[in-house]
Amino acid sequence: MQSALTLLSALAEPTRLAAVRLLWDGHEHCVCELVRVLGVTQSRMSRHMAVLKQAGVVVDRRDAQWVRYRRNPELPAEQATIINAVLTTLDASSNRRAA
Repeated sequence: MQSALTLLSALAEPTRLAAVRLLWDGHEHCVCELVRVLGVTQSRMSRHMAVLKQAGVVVDRRDAQWVRYRRNPELPAEQATIINAVLTTLDASSNRRAA
């Protein structure tokens, strides 16, 4: 129960949710890319990514001065299902608004 609450709390912040949406493509993304795409400062993005990492959603890898993030390949299936459902719901909502 606690891990589901931690996960939902991590996803409740719009910038973190947007980062998860980008990272859910299965590729590795540099924090510099997340900063540029999401329009936040590097320090703010790093704090958001720390929350997602603590929740087990993402893993990171240091590459010289940059940190690269990707979807946690060891994320429990139940948690991945929750994230997939949230992202699917957001995508459906966006498509309805665009129509």
